[in-house]
Amino acid sequence: MGAGKTTVGRLVADALGVRFLDTDEVVEREAGKPVAEIFVDDGEPHFRALERAAVTAALEGHDGVLALGGGAVMDPATQEQLTAHEVVFLRVGLTDAAQRVGLGVSRPLLLGNVRGRIKQLLDERTPVYESVARHVVDTDGLTAAEVADRVRAVVEDEVRE
Repeated sequence: MGAGKTTVGRLVADALGVRFLDTDEVVEREAGKPVAEIFVDDGEPHFRALERAAVTAALEGHDGVLALGGGAVMDPATQEQLTAHEVVFLRVGLTDAAQRVGLGVSRPLLLGNVRGRIKQLLDERTPVYESVARHVVDTDGLTAAEVADRVRAVVEDEVRE
């Protein structure tokens, strides 16, 4: 959350000349409404089911850069599926994440104490992200273009090996 997955993903895909897909955008298209409204209208379990289906379809059929929603990796089935793919974790610290997401108006999991909730989510998710990632790129203090350059470099190094 707040790592820049979508922005960086688009930049990396453009640089590599491949397609980009964001599973949150897929879920929004399927549901016909934004993620925040899905949470309010239908609840988090319904959103997670839509997300799981979108991730599975993308991992099976998308050939390019894929950005997963921040909580997608918490699903054990998704973790297992990701072992067959080159995963890059964009690690972000609390200060940068809080600045990037602002007040979290469009992020239903951040309602209330934004900074405290971001810390809780980072504490819960970071070990899982690190366990499924082949590469970790720190994003703190960097522009999206700088992060994209680092991601591209680790991916290109992996391809060369």
